[in-house]
Amino acid sequence: LFLRPGESWGDVDGLAIQREMIRRTIKEHLDKEKRLRPLGIKVLSLFFIDEVAKYRCYTDTGEESGEYARIFEEEYLAQLNEVLNLEDTPYNRYLKGIQPAKTHNGYFSIDKKTKRLVNPEAKARGESAGETDDVDAYDLILKDKERLLSFEEPVRFIFSHSALREGWDNPNVFVICTLKHSDNTISRRQEVGRGLRLSVNQNGDRMDNPATVHQINVLTVVASESYKDFVGALQKDISDSLSARPRKADEAYFTGKVLKTPT
Repeated sequence: LFLRPGESWGDVDGLAIQREMIRRTIKEHLDKEKRLRPLGIKVLSLFFIDEVAKYRCYTDTGEESGEYARIFEEEYLAQLNEVLNLEDTPYNRYLKGIQPAKTHNGYFSIDKKTKRLVNPEAKARGESAGETDDVDAYDLILKDKERLLSFEEPVRFIFSHSALREGWDNPNVFVICTLKHSDNTISRRQEVGRGLRLSVNQNGDRMDNPATVHQINVLTVVASESYKDFVGALQKDISDSLSARPRKADEAYFTGKVLKTPT
C-alpha cells in the first residue's frame, strides 16, 4: 500500500489533526478576547497554511472556499453556539453581530493578470503567467493596520501562506496556528515573531504597564508535535540571552562605571 501526501488509511481522517488545531485556535482566541476586549484590546489570530487552495480555490464557475476555510467556519459556529448559550453579555452581543464568513480573511500574493490569489513561490518557479509579489498583500495589511485593530472591523482571524516577514508588523496577534509543515528553523522563528509584540488598545496605547504586561501579552502557538524541540531551543536561547543582562540597577551594577550628566 502506498499513501500519497494528504491520503489516509482506515478510519483516520486526513484533516482530523488540522481540524483539531483550528478548533483549539478558535477556543484560545475566544478565551483571550473575552478577557481583553473590556480593556479595549482587539485580539487577532493568525493561521499559516501551506497552499492558497486550502483556503480559497477557483473553478470554472468562480471562487470557492477551500477546506481550511470551510472547517474554520464549521468549528467557529460550533464554538459560538456554546458561548452564546451561556449568558447575555456585551461580549456575546458583540459576537452575535459578526457573521462567521466576515470574521476571517486571507492575505496572499495576487496574480496581477488573473487577480487570483496564488502561492508566493509561483513567480520563482515560473508557474504563473502573471507577475506575483507578496508585497501586494503586505501593503494591504500595512495600509489598513489601524482599521484591522479597530472593533469596527469584523476580521479577527487571518490566513496566510508565508511568515509575512517583509514589513508586516501587527502588535495584536495573540494566537498563531501553524497548519503548514516545515522544519525550517528560520521560517518558524519568523512565524512566532509575528506574535512577539506588545499589544495596543483602541487608543493606540501599548500595554506595557509593569503590573499587567506579562498577564496581557501572552502568545499561544497551536502547532504539531514537531514544534516541541524547536520551542524548547527557542526558549533556551531567549533565556540565555536575558540571563546575561543585569536585572537590577544596584550598587554593584554602577561600581566602576562613569556617569556623565549634561552641563
